Amino acid sequence: MPVITELEPVALSADCPESQGLYPIREVARLTGINPVTLRAWERRYGLIQPIRTISGHRLYSVTDIETVRRVMGWLERGVAVSKVAQLLANDSAHNRPQPAATEHSEWQSRVGAALSTFNEPELDRLYGQIYSGYPAETVFHDIFLPLYQQLFRSRDEFGRTSEWLLLDGFLRTRVQHRLQMQAAQASQCVLMVAVPELCHELELLVAGLLLSRHDRVVRVLPTAQPLDELALICEKVRPTAVVLFAQRTLAAAHHRRLVRLVPTLNCPTFLAGQTQSMAQEALKGTSIVCLGREALEVSQRLDAELLGHRDS
Repeated sequence: MPVITELEPVALSADCPESQGLYPIREVARLTGINPVTLRAWERRYGLIQPIRTISGHRLYSVTDIETVRRVMGWLERGVAVSKVAQLLANDSAHNRPQPAATEHSEWQSRVGAALSTFNEPELDRLYGQIYSGYPAETVFHDIFLPLYQQLFRSRDEFGRTSEWLLLDGFLRTRVQHRLQMQAAQASQCVLMVAVPELCHELELLVAGLLLSRHDRVVRVLPTAQPLDELALICEKVRPTAVVLFAQRTLAAAHHRRLVRLVPTLNCPTFLAGQTQSMAQEALKGTSIVCLGREALEVSQRLDAELLGHRDS
């Protein structure tokens, strides 16, 4: 772990280490809601964060460290054990994107956050249009809007945050649903995107469906309240090319059993996607449910490969 001397500009003896982009543990605890004891445990026991140390042993955290803490919080909220988070962070391509892009995305988030804090929907709409015209859809949602959405959700106990989150949630759901309705009606593939009950927000499901759609593939996103017991009826009427089950939080053993019973009734290839699908791979091993991944491009490519295999078999 790097050590700095008290003569260097970021030492704790400085009047304001925050001005150098470094924060003492008490400030990180205030910003993230994670107490110092837990922060030290994440560092020592799991290696999740690596703060700089002064020569006297005090910890100083960078903005990147604080963002890592928030990513850890996101995984824990999805039901992932803390002992498994380090590997997920290492595999997270978003975690390794170039810093200039991350800084640019953060600036957009600040502007969107300012519009939300004043409940200025016309300004929010203007910013959304600018962002969507300048970036691919995956960047728009995964790098700009959804991290802000998740941050507001985590801080919803603070006064006013719930109202800001609800504004952003309703605003984005309306826009994504509109784009889903604009899909090509005569595409060669029709995929049903279905939430595993209680394991994702509706917006997350809608975004996943939008990012999986393309000119030759229509993705029909079913409501999050869709009963899985009635999914066979929908498949019988719609005759989809595939069903993609979607979960952002960890599947329990009861979910695994339910999905295994469900799949034989659907009569079409069935897949699992989402942030925690990798955690379900072992439990679903030996079943016909194929885990696709969590990044949009990876999910799309694996789906193509699997469907090609089904067509050739």
